[in-house]
Amino acid sequence: MQRDTRKFGEGTDGPDRLQSGTTLEDRYLILGMLGQGGMSSVYKGRDLHFPNVTKLVAIKEMVNLVADQNMYDMVVRNFEREADLLATLSHPAIPTIYDNFTHKNRSYLVMEFIDGQDLEEILAEVDDFIPEERVVGWAIELCDVLHYLHNHQPQPIIFRDMKPSNVMIDQHSHIRLIDFGIARHFQPGEKGTMIGTEGYSPPEQYRGEASPTGDVYALGATLHHLLTKKDPRVEAPFSFAERPIRDYNQLVSPELEHVIEVALSYDPKDRYPSAAVMKEALISSAKRTGLLSKESFASVIKHSSTVEELWSFRCEDEIRGSPLLYKDTIYIGCYDNNIYALSADEGEFQWKFATEGGITGKPAAEDGVIFVGSEDSRLYAITANRGGIVWTYYAEGPIRSSPALSDGHVFIGSDDRKLHVVNQVNGRRAWRVEANAPIWSSPVVENERVYFGCESGDFYCYDFKGELKWRQKAKRAITSSPLIENGLVFFGSRDWTFYALEAENGWQVWRFRMGGATISTPAIEDGLLYVGCGDNNIYAIDARHAREVWRYETDHQVTGSPVVHQGSVYCGSVDGSFYCLDFKSGRLRWRFHTEGPITGTPVIKDNVVYIGSTDHKLYALLA
Repeated sequence: MQRDTRKFGEGTDGPDRLQSGTTLEDRYLILGMLGQGGMSSVYKGRDLHFPNVTKLVAIKEMVNLVADQNMYDMVVRNFEREADLLATLSHPAIPTIYDNFTHKNRSYLVMEFIDGQDLEEILAEVDDFIPEERVVGWAIELCDVLHYLHNHQPQPIIFRDMKPSNVMIDQHSHIRLIDFGIARHFQPGEKGTMIGTEGYSPPEQYRGEASPTGDVYALGATLHHLLTKKDPRVEAPFSFAERPIRDYNQLVSPELEHVIEVALSYDPKDRYPSAAVMKEALISSAKRTGLLSKESFASVIKHSSTVEELWSFRCEDEIRGSPLLYKDTIYIGCYDNNIYALSADEGEFQWKFATEGGITGKPAAEDGVIFVGSEDSRLYAITANRGGIVWTYYAEGPIRSSPALSDGHVFIGSDDRKLHVVNQVNGRRAWRVEANAPIWSSPVVENERVYFGCESGDFYCYDFKGELKWRQKAKRAITSSPLIENGLVFFGSRDWTFYALEAENGWQVWRFRMGGATISTPAIEDGLLYVGCGDNNIYAIDARHAREVWRYETDHQVTGSPVVHQGSVYCGSVDGSFYCLDFKSGRLRWRFHTEGPITGTPVIKDNVVYIGSTDHKLYALLA
């Protein structure tokens, strides 16, 4: 068996070490050493093909001092196999491979640079035990990436070397699986080399048998080490049953201890049959111990490649709008004319209130009252606890806009071409202003001004006296609701353009040409704007320079609006799927399929995401 000889730091100076300042292939500048093992070294480098920015890379160098030609050829083949294998993988937890080449009889692999620490380093630095919620969060992420590898097509992949030093925690507190040097494609019944790391590898791997349940065992061994700080490499092999976790760490719950004990079963038939099943067991234990509701747990649990449906509630018709979460209750309008109130934790029915038209907007709430518009041309104020009517306001056309609340008033648009401003307490009109076409855009109120678009392509800014401050014109309808950030107002149009205007005077700062019409409302995070488009894409746009950072293509139009949460973008598509993407790269984290187009905006709280679908269901998903 192969012991873990990997050491991080500067390494030792020697004739075989690349020196800082060395340039490989006239492209990769060596900045220093990251790690060194028996046959390879890893360097930090810079890609000089990007002179205006500092693009860091990790450069793995194969140092082969084996004299025997057959052994030399085998090491070279293994290195090339690692490069070929990584090139076929696409997962947020797996580093991206950029390049591979040979230089002066040495082989190099250029990969994504990960800014973080491996779990072995973290273990060495902590004085106390690592909190259970952090370990469970990492474990769920590791189950996700193992599930991805074990279900890889055209051939499943067995990692074969799960251990703390091969798991890094990046700057976003998510796991990254590194060192695929001994990973291999899985063929049932096939035997191979006895390889792995003593203490972490399952007993069958000593016999040359590698399988998905072997990776489950190694994950269990890794979790045992993280929770007990007892290195299995210095213990008798396969002795975990003699060393229960709670004998060393009483802070670990019996529920989690049991999950790890099952994973560490000596007989593969007694383990979890897959990483996905182990993940379900981890989530179940987190529910029973209360971890799932903790904010600290929510901050480390990853948006996984598979997603769990916590509950769903079926309405009588399509859900086209967006849910509201208010005081542990979900409120959702439906095209069956009802607004529903459901408990957020279990999806239990509380009450429903019937209007005389479909509800497409998102409700708003304040002071125990729910406000919602209907296609029956009315704005309703309803008690949040029981669904009783407080007052009704009549417009002169269907209401498809969502209400905005500010300064004791409700702001809402209507097909009657008017923006209505209504007193929240008594339902009386304070003032209204007229637009050139129906108002489907939901207004945004900021600094005693209200901003909204209409179906003629006009975009308006009014003050609280109902006086027009400025107006701008797009070539086609503005159904998208605006977003205001840092003195700029952002919105999209059906003229295939996304606009940025100065909120004070309406002057155009920039515009971004898209591949189709957009009615999606934008979201913003860390200087990036996220918006859906009729060209089937979700876009990330630099808010300062109007530059496309990335786009993710779905299977149909994206009329829903994105939400950013904990490093991920969540958005539905008309293809019936709900997507979770990495907010920096646009890479898919997971995809949840419903049976109908998704046109609303999700709401997220306590690591649970709520989204409606035209398949008549409201879903609660583990974020």
